Amino acid sequence: MTILNVGLIGLGEVAQSIHLPVLRDQRDRWRVSGVYDVSQKLVDLAVSQNPAARAYESAEALIRSDEIDVVFVLSSDDTHARFVREAVLANKHVLLEKPACLTVREVDELLALTKSYEKTVFVAYMRRYASAYVQAAAELPPFPEITHARIFDLISEGRHFLSKSQNVLYPDDIDPRLLKDGAIAREALIREVVGTDASASLVRAYRGLTALSSHHISAMRGLIGEPRGVLAAHRTNGGANTSVMFDYGHFVCNYDAVVDDLGLFDAMIEVRSNTKRVRIIYDTPYIRSLPTRLEITEATPTGPVNRSFDPIYADAFSNELVVFHGHILNGTKPVTDLADSRKDLALMAKAIERMREIGGA
Repeated sequence: MTILNVGLIGLGEVAQSIHLPVLRDQRDRWRVSGVYDVSQKLVDLAVSQNPAARAYESAEALIRSDEIDVVFVLSSDDTHARFVREAVLANKHVLLEKPACLTVREVDELLALTKSYEKTVFVAYMRRYASAYVQAAAELPPFPEITHARIFDLISEGRHFLSKSQNVLYPDDIDPRLLKDGAIAREALIREVVGTDASASLVRAYRGLTALSSHHISAMRGLIGEPRGVLAAHRTNGGANTSVMFDYGHFVCNYDAVVDDLGLFDAMIEVRSNTKRVRIIYDTPYIRSLPTRLEITEATPTGPVNRSFDPIYADAFSNELVVFHGHILNGTKPVTDLADSRKDLALMAKAIERMREIGGA
């Protein structure tokens, strides 16, 4: 097995709880060779846990290093386009945490840059690599027979789970000027989409769409194809909760996202025909290898019959990195690439348009 040298940009919650442990588990595929973060405390922690890793003085130095084969961009969303651009110019493979970017414009600029790029740029939508999701695709009714689809994310943020299971470091040594500059950059990018006159609730709704909802919008498209558009969208609870109705012509897909502080995680995709229901049930990704479940219900002359593929303990993040490694070695094209992510962002922008029509700016 070819071992590739990985450099990580961004060492926050997801890097600590997911990416670094998975990379260490897959030591026959990856070597953590470089790290960078704006927090020295996070850098020191990562180096202490990964002795072979070199601490770089900047993201650009890591990207340009001859010792790095693959760059993991795990930094804040507003920096994604900049670091991917640098990585492409340095001829590196890239794993990019979702969302790929915050605007279609940024993705279009990257697509123009990577038109003939021979290395792999992989957007990390791990739910599409969960074993239950892959199996569900083979169980779906034929598209013309689908009558309805629904998706929901009724969840609490990751800290509710991580605080009880892992010792994640939340640094206190980041220069306040960097934090302020990052917040200004994110706000400017978001307002390219929501409008300069948008309320705080509309800004929050778009942040939720690009963060939480991007997983399931991508998964929806991967399972049942491209919607014709967005029929309706609404936000409540200050923009923390969103509802979107996607138009598939002869059926709709209803999506609901609710974020609260109950400390619960309830995520599901369901596709129905008149005689069959396919349901994928996800648990929190912050606790690795919690089972996903696939439930199939079919009509029979004697009543509904259920089949269940559970519990499936294969970790979606681990599956994702195995697939990514295979694309690098084989020179194949990932399904979750920049062009695919552009479609997600275009649908999110359309949802924002509908929210403005219904609920104003």
